[in-house]
Amino acid sequence: MKRNEQNRLLALTLLALLLFSPPLLLLFDREGRWGFSTLPLIIYLIWAVLILLAALILERPHEE
Repeated sequence: MKRNEQNRLLALTLLALLLFSPPLLLLFDREGRWGFSTLPLIIYLIWAVLILLAALILERPHEE
């Protein structure tokens, strides 16, 4: 694993910690238009985006 890839994964980890922090998540813990909390939707959306970003970082063609 190259240094640049390690830096990107570290930044992604820090972003995940920030996005999954309780103060930020509690902003979305309200009733939506349909009468249920939007928190589960936001959690799954953040999770999917983080997986997509990790895949993009790890599946890049490696220069040797």
